[in-house]
Amino acid sequence: MPKISWLSKFKTKLTQWEYWPFSVLYFPVYFYFVWLTLRARSIFFFTASNPSIDFGGMFGERKSEIFDIIPDKYLPVTKLVPKNDMSSALSLGKDIGFPLIAKPDIGERGTWVSKIDNEEELRKYVDECPVDFLLQELVTYPVELGVFYVKHPGQEGKVTSIVRKEFLSVKGDGKSSIIQLLKRSQRALLTADLSSDFLSKEGSRIPKAEEKILVEPIGNHCRGTMFLNDENEINEELNKAIRQVASEIPDFHFGRFDLRCKSIQDLRELKNFKILELNGAGSEPGHIYQPGFSLLRAYKDILWHLRVLADISIENHKRGIPYWSFRDGYRKWKEHKNHNRLLYKK
Repeated sequence: MPKISWLSKFKTKLTQWEYWPFSVLYFPVYFYFVWLTLRARSIFFFTASNPSIDFGGMFGERKSEIFDIIPDKYLPVTKLVPKNDMSSALSLGKDIGFPLIAKPDIGERGTWVSKIDNEEELRKYVDECPVDFLLQELVTYPVELGVFYVKHPGQEGKVTSIVRKEFLSVKGDGKSSIIQLLKRSQRALLTADLSSDFLSKEGSRIPKAEEKILVEPIGNHCRGTMFLNDENEINEELNKAIRQVASEIPDFHFGRFDLRCKSIQDLRELKNFKILELNGAGSEPGHIYQPGFSLLRAYKDILWHLRVLADISIENHKRGIPYWSFRDGYRKWKEHKNHNRLLYKK
């Protein structure tokens, strides 16, 4: 498999902040978060942002419970499978049809999200996945977006960010193998899973000239997907469409729709699209990860969204939505840490 020297990797990560670890990028943001907790008089103020989502959607929420509050017409077929339940998984996999997507019911940053092509791969996933998971119909619309939406209580909501996801792929030259083509991609060497089943099976294949090969089918930044800023696509027609979708989700005020659509214009017309996930208070405005995006502008956008999160939470609290107590919030945090220990044993 291709390697990249630690020095080259260090230089790239130092100069291109989109590759920085989450804890490093967000370290300055924590100080602003402390100020917001003092302003709201609660460390768990964000739990009032989306009352219908567990913990406001900051972390540890079950995707299956969020799907329950979204109208079925907007969703791909999605079924919950208990950990190690082979019988249910095989039955549901057959009903949904291969290929399909498997993902943890509680998960983040693409961990354990897999494209499953057949029963053999599903059996392997069930044997290895350490937590309850979802089987989801594969949505094949060509455009995948992250659409950030905010709505102050009593006001009209609006789209504040759009990121378009360009999946990690290579273009053949008729001479080089997929692995050799990946060696020329800094992004692949820094973020992609170079020991994946796909590359183990197909890495030595030589694509035809101009043939495009999808290397990573999961649209997550830490798995090689390029995030492209599509803020220029925001207009009143799109605001109206997303406003309509959000209005059908009880008490949803702040978060990001991860969805696939045939085109952005189709999304504006609320046709030919499906919501893959809905993320709440813990969402990021994904456009900031556009390669070359200004770090100063990124912090400005992060802090703006965090302030709006606090404003919405405080407004909801004044309307009678309680903040989680310190005891309950601390218990939730510990549960989340324990859950992540299982996820990252992979």
